[in-house]
Amino acid sequence: MRLKLVILALMAFFASIGLAYATVRIHVDLSTQTMHVDSSTGSYTWPVSTARAGYSTPRGYFAPTGLQRMHYSRKYHMSPMPYSIFFRGGYAIHGSYATGSLGRPASHGCVRLAPGNAATLYNMVQNEGGSISITGTPPGGGARYAARSSSHRHYAGLRRAHQNRALAYAPLRRHHHDGTVRGWQAHPFSPGFF
Repeated sequence: MRLKLVILALMAFFASIGLAYATVRIHVDLSTQTMHVDSSTGSYTWPVSTARAGYSTPRGYFAPTGLQRMHYSRKYHMSPMPYSIFFRGGYAIHGSYATGSLGRPASHGCVRLAPGNAATLYNMVQNEGGSISITGTPPGGGARYAARSSSHRHYAGLRRAHQNRALAYAPLRRHHHDGTVRGWQAHPFSPGFF
């Protein structure tokens, strides 16, 4: 009888080890803007979008804290976030309909996937649980900010010396308009309207 209890205890122990490895392992590489997933159903590599300049995607090791099949972001104008897997506060892995932006930084900090891939991942995590690791440095070295140019009364993007590429900041041009709504629409930052 005692031998049967020891065998059952050992079987339970090895089964629990097997369950520990059954969780979906999700790795997001900020450098390559890709996600690699290992699960009991197979391995997958998908393009993602993480935080664009001025925002950040948290790095580290996380466990899913919540799942929502469809979430609407109250912070960003009720933007749809299908198949959301929350992992730190308001940060989530979720589907995005802006699939043309996948493979490069484009989000406010979440990890975006194509909707079909997000649905697949959501179902895997729902069935098996999951662990999330986020490492690397976003292309371009992270957030960059505009600096005021003293010689030209406008803001200019900082340049990266090795690429000599300006950021997406346009110079502030002073246009004077006639005080009509149409004039303001054409030049909304010009002085004197309000």
